[in-house]
Amino acid sequence: MPTAIAERRSQRITLDVPLVVKGHGEGKQAFREQTFTLSANAHGVLLTLRTKVSLGQKLVLLNQKNWDECEGQVAYVGVPHSGMMRVGIEFTRPAPEFWSLHDPPADWY
Repeated sequence: MPTAIAERRSQRITLDVPLVVKGHGEGKQAFREQTFTLSANAHGVLLTLRTKVSLGQKLVLLNQKNWDECEGQVAYVGVPHSGMMRVGIEFTRPAPEFWSLHDPPADWY
C-alpha cells in the first residue's frame, strides 16, 4: 500500500460535487474557477484546475450544492494534461460537513 494512502486521516471516496475555487494565480491576479471533485475526504479534496497553482498556496472552495465555503492549501499538483492539472487541497481544519453527505464514512467524525 502506498505510504500516502496508509497515512490518510480519513477515508477518501469518489465524489462528484460542483465547486468554485477562488485564490490568486501567478502574478497575484485573483482567479475564480468552476470545477468538480474527483475524490474527497473530511480533510481535503482532489480536483482539476486550469489555473496554475503552487504547493502551499491558500485557496477558498465554494460547494455549489450547499453554498458552504472552506479554506485550504494546495498539497499536491499533478502533471498538466490537456490544459488541466489534478490538484490536492488540504483543508485548514477537518470539514466533513462541507460535503453534505447523508452517510459519510465513519472515520470522518
